[in-house]
Amino acid sequence: MRAALLLADPDPHEPGYLSRNLASDGFDVVEAGWSAQALDIAERSRPDIVLAGEPELCARLREGEPGRRWDRNVPVIVLTAAGADPVERVRAFERGADDVAEREVYPELLARIRAVLRRASAGPAEVLEAGELVVDRRSRQVRLHGVPVPLAGREFDLAVKLATDPHRVFTKDELLREVWGYGGNLVTRTVDSHASRLRNKLRAAGAELPYVVNVWGRGYRLLE
Repeated sequence: MRAALLLADPDPHEPGYLSRNLASDGFDVVEAGWSAQALDIAERSRPDIVLAGEPELCARLREGEPGRRWDRNVPVIVLTAAGADPVERVRAFERGADDVAEREVYPELLARIRAVLRRASAGPAEVLEAGELVVDRRSRQVRLHGVPVPLAGREFDLAVKLATDPHRVFTKDELLREVWGYGGNLVTRTVDSHASRLRNKLRAAGAELPYVVNVWGRGYRLLE
């Protein structure tokens, strides 16, 4: 299948250069002239990868916006000019870029695109969404309506596990094994106490939906 590529970087020196070459190398290219248009396309067409001329576009893709939904895990390569300042590259990574590449060196850019797509197809999602919540593995944050909710380490790990499949019931034994690393049939209130604290913190932060639902006799799930 041809990968869908969003190109949010009109080349000021040679219009259409990147688009033509990427299309000839097997990508379905959609171009965006400015960041707002790129976000509209990301929401509507769900590209497989984004080439962004501005690190701030990458940050906006990662953070999301109220009332809008796109894939926050979409791979993003930030494009720079030849010989860009190393600080510029670092800032791109800080804003969530998967890679940084010079737009003028097309063979290397093409190799980087393919490498990032290979990694993306093999790895787990770094940002999980469930109801009003965003669970970000990279920053180890749970955000409610864009605002971080302070959580202890195991509370965050429990939130991640439940968010991987928000409506599934995870048994207590399963959670003990996969979140805490305990084996065997251990009698403990660890899961219950952490689940209660996580639920209370989300409620105190203003959650409108019921979270960390106790399914009596079975275990917990994140959402009803």
